Amino acid sequence: MNMEAKHSEEIKNKRDIVMDLSDTETTAKICRALSSETRLEILKCLVAKSMTISELAEAFYLPMSSMCLHIKTLKEANLITVIPKPGMRGSQKLCGIKTANVSLDVFAHVSKITRKPPVFVNMPIGHYCNCEISPPCGIASAVSYLYYEDTPYGFYSPDRTDASLLWFTKGYLEYQFSNYSLLQDKPAQIEFSFEACSEAPGYNNNWPSDITFELNHKKVVTFLTKGDYGGRKGIYNPSWWSESNTQFGEYKKIHVTHHGCYMDNQKVSDETIESLGLLDNYYFSFILKVADDSQHIGGMNLFGKHFGDYAQDIVMKVEYENS
Repeated sequence: MNMEAKHSEEIKNKRDIVMDLSDTETTAKICRALSSETRLEILKCLVAKSMTISELAEAFYLPMSSMCLHIKTLKEANLITVIPKPGMRGSQKLCGIKTANVSLDVFAHVSKITRKPPVFVNMPIGHYCNCEISPPCGIASAVSYLYYEDTPYGFYSPDRTDASLLWFTKGYLEYQFSNYSLLQDKPAQIEFSFEACSEAPGYNNNWPSDITFELNHKKVVTFLTKGDYGGRKGIYNPSWWSESNTQFGEYKKIHVTHHGCYMDNQKVSDETIESLGLLDNYYFSFILKVADDSQHIGGMNLFGKHFGDYAQDIVMKVEYENS
């Protein structure tokens, strides 16, 4: 390898340092290390080859104590590495260059945004607080049916909290979400995600259904699911679940902001976080329904984390405004 190629390879393996004004302590530490002509000359030597502290002290005609201070300053600024090297007279400290470029981005801090991490709240699909169900219907856990099919009684059983798949022809499920996470900072948007599809005997990939989503009993959107999907096994379906049944659904994401509600990046409602009253009281209601007056009464399957193609129940994600 020629010298130019070797030099390029060495530079490629070095880490660049980009300073900015959002971390003035680190930036000042680097600038302080570079503010000495002696330390700049030390860096120049280390670019040529690695050297021990004693070799550097000898080359610069400096006491070991002075050279140690220079090396400490350069190391704390992450400009060099210092590693032990066994020697004839005990361990020596070998110094090497760590970075190829040092720069200061004066405007970087302007574009840097500090934001509180989002909060995720999982709502198991069997933890509804109220429901009204019309058969055909059913309820199943990850290990078995929870009650006889086509009777609503199972929806009122204490075992319903283990549900991982629910299906019905008409009616609704109502959940109560605590709004504690919404009050920890100013929310920018609230996202709800779940997996759902229509409900037909067995399955029918062409079986449309209108499903309405409400918050605090205010309609947010009615969306159309195109079918009750089957023909291949749902990714997370348990082995005991028959392939002749519903297998998977459509993944839905609904965003509620201060400017409206959105689904698939399309605005679907002028309702907002404030107008829906999501910051009031201790909780708010979340409702999925197939209404009597729907154009397509094709029922609903709602999937939990042990069924379908998505390993989740109903998930609320709260994102906060920039601070």
